[in-house]
Amino acid sequence: MTRYNMNDQIKTEPSISKRSTTRHLFRWLSNSRRIRRALIVLLWTATLVALLHGEENWRGRRAWNQYREAAEARGLSLDFKSYIPKPVPDDQNFAATPFLKSFSQNGPLPALLTNDPYALAENNIGATQLAKGRRHFTDLAAWQLAFAALQNGPLKREQKFQTDETGLAARAAAAPAVLEAMKPDAAVFAELRAASTREFSRYPVVYNAANPMVIMLPHLSKLKMVCLRLNLQACAELAAGQNDAALADVKLMLSLADSIKSEPFLISFLVRAACVQIAIQPVWEGLAEHRWTDAQLQQLQARFLAYDFLADTQLPLKGERAAGLLMADLVREFSLGRGSLAAAAYWPYQEKLNYSKLFDVEMDGSVDLAAKTVSPSRVASNAGELTRQTYGGLAGSDFRTVLHHRILASILLSSKGNPAGVAARGQTSANQAALGCALERYRLAGGQFPETLEALAPRFISAAPNDVIAGRPYQYRRAGDGQFILYSIGWNEKDDGGVPGKALFDQTQGDWVWSYRP
Repeated sequence: MTRYNMNDQIKTEPSISKRSTTRHLFRWLSNSRRIRRALIVLLWTATLVALLHGEENWRGRRAWNQYREAAEARGLSLDFKSYIPKPVPDDQNFAATPFLKSFSQNGPLPALLTNDPYALAENNIGATQLAKGRRHFTDLAAWQLAFAALQNGPLKREQKFQTDETGLAARAAAAPAVLEAMKPDAAVFAELRAASTREFSRYPVVYNAANPMVIMLPHLSKLKMVCLRLNLQACAELAAGQNDAALADVKLMLSLADSIKSEPFLISFLVRAACVQIAIQPVWEGLAEHRWTDAQLQQLQARFLAYDFLADTQLPLKGERAAGLLMADLVREFSLGRGSLAAAAYWPYQEKLNYSKLFDVEMDGSVDLAAKTVSPSRVASNAGELTRQTYGGLAGSDFRTVLHHRILASILLSSKGNPAGVAARGQTSANQAALGCALERYRLAGGQFPETLEALAPRFISAAPNDVIAGRPYQYRRAGDGQFILYSIGWNEKDDGGVPGKALFDQTQGDWVWSYRP
């Protein structure tokens, strides 16, 4: 029988110090042969990583150079500097007026935009004139009440002014008070009107900034502020029967909008389209109440027919692409950013190549410049394909963007919005305004609106513009009350019979309607 000896067991167990992981590691490292082997492995690993990185960058550089050469061969410059507007002498520069020069990035807002009656009352006006899918007359009575309340001191945030008195009699009664309140702005408007005859326009933008993504554009929001004031004044002038003054204000709004046409920034394009939309409101009001003469209508019609928002998307899109590519160079040169953005510095050529290719994916076929059409379904499918290629179908998947060198694409392309949609809305507005002028000229000549749009040519319009969504003439019919309905099939690409969506240019339902019904 074998006896169990506890002392024997204790003697055979190693001590805690002998069983220590640290002790084992120390003993392992004290072996010089093992150290040499470990260093060799590390050296070979580092060499292999360096070779793989170098080979990957070499392939990326070759692919990028091939893409760049092909792009330049078809006339596309990828150099941001090539899109910077040329300097303009002050005597030829619309943006060189004292008021517009004050739009510097560090300067304060001009008094016109902060302390005039409009600025003190605008946040207290309740209704929007573009609600419920149709244009509405400006609530001049509400503005009259707000301006009167200002006589007793600053308005409180909770004070709201809104009426349902938008008929001609109520607006005509309110117009003198509105025009009186706008008098502090008259000198600036006169200055801008005198300068609007200058041929060129270039704002004091610091284009030579090392990073174009941080270029300041303080003039854009201020231009829109000026247009909003001119819009209110023009609507009041029309209600007061001063259509010559209203026409001058509409022209000035369009000149302000077009003063940023040469800027290679997408945000400039968006603001320009918004300013044109603002200028169309008084044009619509004048048409609805037959205020414009035939001579005035011809001037307005010519201005709106000259717009080509689809073609005008090309400069800002090219500028945005070139700015993004320059960003890739800056990330590499200065190791800008953190996290995934910093990782882009290690494979700059692949980042530039994939950014450009995905830029092409997003824009591919959404706008047909020759046919002057926009395809909403193509915009949607391109957006889905962009997400699939960038994130593998899962937006926000950082691992895939890093692994496939699509970091810049995921950051920059997602912030572009929908320029094709903005172009479609802008062109539709311009086209409908031009057709509205031609229809009113027909009515002035014959006493009623025509049965079809074809009846307008060639006397009242040489060639009617087509619906940019459908690629065919706008839908039109004469209504029983002597008015008419003119509409585009809208972003859903479906003819809803002239029934609008919830917004004027609804992105999900309804038609884009131009009519004068209340």
